[in-house]
Formats: sequence, structure tokens, C-alpha cells
Amino acid sequence: MVFHYVAPCHFGLEAVLKRELTDLGLVIDRVEDGRVFFSGDALLSCARANIFLRTAERVLLLVGEFKAYTFDELFEKTKALPWEEYIPKEGKFWVTKATSVNSKLFSPSDIQSIMKKAMVERMKSAYGLTWFPETGDPYPVRVAINKDTVTVGLDTSGDSLHKRGYRKFTAKAPITETLAAALIMLTPWRGDRILVDPFCGSGTFPIEAAMIAAGIAPGVNREFTANQWKHLFPKKCWYEAADEAMALEKHDMETDIQGYDIDGEVLKAARENARLAGVEEMIHFQRRPVAELSHPKKYGFIITNPPYGERIAEKEELPEIYRTLGERFRELDSWSCYMITAYEDAEKDFGRKADKNRKIYNGMMKTRFYSFLGPKPPKRK
Repeated sequence: MVFHYVAPCHFGLEAVLKRELTDLGLVIDRVEDGRVFFSGDALLSCARANIFLRTAERVLLLVGEFKAYTFDELFEKTKALPWEEYIPKEGKFWVTKATSVNSKLFSPSDIQSIMKKAMVERMKSAYGLTWFPETGDPYPVRVAINKDTVTVGLDTSGDSLHKRGYRKFTAKAPITETLAAALIMLTPWRGDRILVDPFCGSGTFPIEAAMIAAGIAPGVNREFTANQWKHLFPKKCWYEAADEAMALEKHDMETDIQGYDIDGEVLKAARENARLAGVEEMIHFQRRPVAELSHPKKYGFIITNPPYGERIAEKEELPEIYRTLGERFRELDSWSCYMITAYEDAEKDFGRKADKNRKIYNGMMKTRFYSFLGPKPPKRK
């Protein structure tokens, strides 16, 4: 038996998620803006996707897709879905989130309540019940309507997959773990290469890089909603996927990953986050302003999330921050620099036009990921 899934991701990063899924041996059904549809064997696919994926926001078990232009159509077509194949009669079920884009049906609260009623009607008929206690395991439903096409999925993840469990302390304007991992994976950086983040904040870029280098699966130490759905995914699936993940870890990996910031308190948080992620030995955190950015070796990578200017006072400092970063980068012989920012004058103040720039939505904020490429290092013997 094959299950079908949909995994939402940041707009602009679908190709990275598609590559991850392919590497896991899962089948890509199709790719749309901000989500990838895929399928895999019924037993291990859900556990492996949740435990291994670095760039997906969550994993939804696809229950159905259909067109709906009216609330009557939404009700009838939701009722026609085989809910009893997924949700037991004592299960707790609700529509936890509904989104609508360019569609006739646009009220999330109405969509949620109509779909819940339709699910109840279907299950009344399937189970021969008039009332559902909903005292069992949770089955949250997520619905996305795009151009009148309704995509209905059961949320197997629960908390978003960016919640790895290590980030107890955050700096202002932190980048999410899934976005940081995806941006690192867009670069040619590998675990045995040098990586420096001169604006590391609570350490997300260095920590995600260290986890990639050590082969630590991001979901190996957390729970998922579908852990409880034993009739769909027996416990042994989760144990097998976790065992596979732990067998792939390389804790003896030698790395040169560094994170700098001018705020000593933020660096304390970064060190604690790295400890919780199990990678504190792999990262060197240091209190250091961007003006002192340097490294003795050739062919390194700067991957960073500099200030955007959320506060008025910060806005005035931005030209100097980006100018200084550009000056220090030019002193780093043969390095490459990658930065995500919403600051529109980033290239001008940095002092160089980017070799590539990619538009990425960080939540609702439009940002760009700039690539300033250095020469390729010689091939190792």
C-alpha cells in the first residue's frame, strides 16, 4: 500500500525539499509554490519524512483533493472522503487550520466549521453512531484552498518541523531552523569546509550546519502527532526510522564552524542551544564585531542573516553594517558569501553585485538570498 503526502515549505525553496525527498527514496508526485506532493510505502514513509526532513514545515497525510466553488460543494465533497479509513471512532478530530488563496471560498472559520460537520456526517454513517466522544488520540486536519482546489490533509507532525527541540533561547528576529537548513543546502558548503556566521544571534546557522555535518536527523529527538496513530503507523516504524537516523550520525566529524556576535548574552544562548542540539563541540562561538571578521585559511564560506532594520535606530546603522561586511569579505582570500536580508540596498552598501539572488519569503516578509561567489577550490588529492 502507498500513502500520499504533501509537505509545505518556504516559498522559493521547493527544489531543496524535492531533493531531500528524492534522497530519502520517496516519490515526487508534483511540486507547487510552497509545497511538494510525494508518496511512499505505508509503513516507513511517514516516520522517515518527519525524522529526516530538514526543510519541510510539516508532513500532511493527503486525504483528498477536489474543486469547490460553494459551501454546499465543500460539504458534500468533504463528506465523500473516506475519513473512517484514517480516524477511529473514538478519535479527536478538528480542522486546525484553513487557508484560502484566489478562491471563491475565503472565510477560514466557515471552511473549518463546514468541513467538521461534513466529517461528522460521514463518520456517523460509517460507524453507525449519532455522537462521537472524541476522547481518543488527536487527528488535526489542515486545509488549503488554492484557485478553488481544496487540498485536505491530516497533520502527522504536530508542532512545526522547525521546532527541533534545541532552541530554548532566541535572539530578536531569529531565522527558523528549516529556513536556515534550506539556505545552507542551497550553497556548495560541505561539513569539512569552513563556515563563519558573523551575525550568529542564537546560533541557528552554525547549529544547523553542524547537524548537517554530523548527519544528525533534525527530528530524531522529538515526538510527532502520528506517533499515536498505531493503526496507520505501528510503533516499530518510528523505532526503525530513529535507529536508521542514529546509525548515520558522525560525531567524530572534524569541523571549522564559527559564530560571532557582539552581544555576549545572545552568545550564551547560542552555546546553550548548541549543547541541547548535541553539537557544542563542533562550533566555536566568539564575541566579535563584524569589523574584526577574519580567518587565516582560504576557501571558506560566510553564511549569515545580517540585521534588516526592524527598528528605526537600526535602520540608520544598516549602510555601515553592510559596508563593513563587504570590506571584510574582500579581505578574505577566495571565500564565498551568502546572506539573506530584506534590506533593499544590501548589494550597493556591500560594494558588489551578487552573482545570484533568489527571492524567498520568510513568513510574510519578502527577502533575498544573495550569493557572492569566490573561486572554486582546487580538487583534493
